Amino acid sequence: MTLKQIWKLFWIFIINVGMVVNVFAEVIDNPCGGPSALLNIVDRPTVGDSACVVPFKKAILELGFQYQQLTHSAAYQQNFPEAALRIGLPANNELVLVLPNYIHQSTIPRAGFAATTIGIKHEIGYTQTWLGAAEALFTLPSGSDAFGSQATGAAINGIIDYTFNSTVSLTFMLGVTTQTQSKLNGGQRFTSINPDLVLTYVLNPKINFYGEVYGQSKTAPGEGSGFNFDGGILYLPWPNLEVDLEVGQRMSGNLNGFNHYIGTGMAILF
Repeated sequence: MTLKQIWKLFWIFIINVGMVVNVFAEVIDNPCGGPSALLNIVDRPTVGDSACVVPFKKAILELGFQYQQLTHSAAYQQNFPEAALRIGLPANNELVLVLPNYIHQSTIPRAGFAATTIGIKHEIGYTQTWLGAAEALFTLPSGSDAFGSQATGAAINGIIDYTFNSTVSLTFMLGVTTQTQSKLNGGQRFTSINPDLVLTYVLNPKINFYGEVYGQSKTAPGEGSGFNFDGGILYLPWPNLEVDLEVGQRMSGNLNGFNHYIGTGMAILF
């Protein structure tokens, strides 16, 4: 699948979901707002992104750290700062810049940087129970030989959030990606379908628990599918600050190269 085809799919998704939402639209409050807005908007620590966008003239800085045991070895890896800057744009859009992640591990190659990613998310609309969004992300040919991207990659994601009641919600994200390996791993391109399901439980306005299952139809050229699980807690000590704790476990395949991990992070709303 080419970059042009992925970009076309992105706009087809926006148009079709937008038509459905407009048909069933109601005059209700934006589910992304309120005193707990940051818990609704933040993308981390889940792999799946929120269907909410950053409000216009606002910005969010997300940071994190993970400590992983790598697949099929006793080696360990640390990666940080997992930095993403999200900027609110007009007309329910946001710009995202995912900065290079530093990776250090106990096996060769010892250290290096991941690639840089830029993208845009559009919040299509919402009803009493549904919220829809779409995003397009572009991975730049950047990063180190061991952990970067040999060539440009791209992804489109459709995101649907369904609210069962005041405490339980379900977010489903389905993506299509074309990406390349790092130079050290051969730099080959491959395409995958990426489903992601997140169940969120709201304990109170300041604390959310979540569980997530996500996967890819291909984890590398010549490899099959892979699925992982993660779960954790998000805490909102102040309206403009979120902190979180997460754990992850490999379920099948070789997705992201780990057996399990523990991580922590934060998000700041400006």
